[in-house]
Amino acid sequence: MVIGAGIAGSASAIALHKAGIRAVVYEAYERTADNAGVFLTLAVNALDAMRALDLDVSDLGFDTPRITISSGSGRKLGELPYGTTLSGGMVSRTVKRADLYRALRARAVSSGVRIEHGKQLVDAETTGDGVLARFADGTVATGDLLIGADGLRSRTREVIAPDAPGARYTGLLNTGGYARGISSGSEPGVMNALFGRRCFMAYTSHPNGEVWWVANPACATEPTPAELAAIAPEEWRTRLTGLFRQDRGPAVDIIAATDKIFVGWNTYDLPTVSRWHRDRMIIIGDAAHATAPSIGQGAAMAIEDAVVLAKCLRDAPSISAAFTTYESLRRERVERVVEQGKRTGGWKALGPVARLPRDLVMSLAMKRMARAGNDPSQWIYEHHIDWDEPVRDSS
Repeated sequence: MVIGAGIAGSASAIALHKAGIRAVVYEAYERTADNAGVFLTLAVNALDAMRALDLDVSDLGFDTPRITISSGSGRKLGELPYGTTLSGGMVSRTVKRADLYRALRARAVSSGVRIEHGKQLVDAETTGDGVLARFADGTVATGDLLIGADGLRSRTREVIAPDAPGARYTGLLNTGGYARGISSGSEPGVMNALFGRRCFMAYTSHPNGEVWWVANPACATEPTPAELAAIAPEEWRTRLTGLFRQDRGPAVDIIAATDKIFVGWNTYDLPTVSRWHRDRMIIIGDAAHATAPSIGQGAAMAIEDAVVLAKCLRDAPSISAAFTTYESLRRERVERVVEQGKRTGGWKALGPVARLPRDLVMSLAMKRMARAGNDPSQWIYEHHIDWDEPVRDSS
């Protein structure tokens, strides 16, 4: 049983099917997420993991080979590849989240995976040779094991580790949109990171002329969902225009050219969860190790998790051994990524006084990396998963 039909859950079901394990996905929402308006960049390590599952998203979105970093003064601080280039010339790719959901769900369903909607997990318990799951609609389901891919607010995590920490607010909000009828002034596909005087923006131009963008206004106090929902798109436009008005670059024009600005949301990460599995239940993806979106690795870590867990279940002599081996293979990497995301997100939340030394430090660091010909974050992107390589039991 897989709890959650998001990226982690759908990828997990696909990977389990490839490993010869039948899965049923239980999703809390009554309908699919086809209307999700946001986008994400699938870094090359995510594409590598998807390639292990024979998943091809080359018909979605567009290539994103490089990222440039600029300050609010208009000064270009540096430019880096958005990860390494995979065999066949594959580079990181920016896609709409809804398109990715559809592709993963379609592949899962075509593989024979059943997805049941309106199934919000309320409790689960082991039954000796299996797991019994109880849902809010009063129904129950049983299976040999339960994989919690139910995200940041995971109920599965609460069942496995009642004392686990909750999500940690990063001090940043998220909003964005799609601008039309305007030029960003940058090459299509290149991601541009603007560390403005009062706010951060990332934007990239689609080959069709649209400009896709997100902004991260700092907010020291965590707003409630109701407070965020009460902010109308035009109010966001006014706020963001004010935050970027003093910056050089296209930010204000991009905001003005956006018909509908996304409803805002808070950003979070998840500190270390000491216990990922108990008996025949385990958590993966954001349920176990959510990373702030500042380094674009949330989807990648979830997809990597799904592939590695399926391999472990395929090759290990028992469920217990599979879970133990999975954790030994994943914990150090994902917690390191979460910490990297926290550091990077911290650069965005700095106020006007701290931004000057920030820009200087970033500029010097970029120059040093350019001279050395390397990026210290390459360890994230160069991760490779070989589906055919047997997993060695670490129990």
